[in-house]
Amino acid sequence: MKNTLRKEILDKRKKLDSENLIIKSDKIKDSIIETDFYKNAKVIMAYIDFRNEVKTENFIKKAISDGKRVVIPISIVETRQLLLSEIIDYDRELDSGAYGILEPKKEYIREVDPDLVDLVLVPGVAFDRRGYRIGYGAGYYDRFLEKLRNETKKIALAFDLQIVEHAYEDSHDFPVEYIVTESEIIECNK
Repeated sequence: MKNTLRKEILDKRKKLDSENLIIKSDKIKDSIIETDFYKNAKVIMAYIDFRNEVKTENFIKKAISDGKRVVIPISIVETRQLLLSEIIDYDRELDSGAYGILEPKKEYIREVDPDLVDLVLVPGVAFDRRGYRIGYGAGYYDRFLEKLRNETKKIALAFDLQIVEHAYEDSHDFPVEYIVTESEIIECNK
């Protein structure tokens, strides 16, 4: 069930043309920066998008220019853990890393303790309105999210087409508190 849904949503997302991808992503970025959880956050963890995910480059650049500290994940493939590194210059510091996703070049790795993070932007394939997600199947984010402070806001970024009726969560799956799409901010029912 979960794998079929994952494939179906990935296929739909793949069909988004680059113009639509940018327009929808910018609407999502504009919605987030209006929220109190963005305004109150000092340290924000953002993912670097790939494969037609909600684009995060403009969000990251805006947050840095707003004086936020922005950290991005580095995938430690051997242990399936995420290491956080502060990014200061998006255009200069990144290179292709694990899974072909942009990560900081070695000389720009500035490790940051996850306890400092106030707001996490969570990627995924599909989300239901309760905040459960279908990821890519490796479990990096579920393992990471459960280690964060309770006060850390967990926000998923998704296109409307990624909202599903049921995400078929497992016992180890960790829900987000909000989902921001191009047309709404969903406060997830716990």
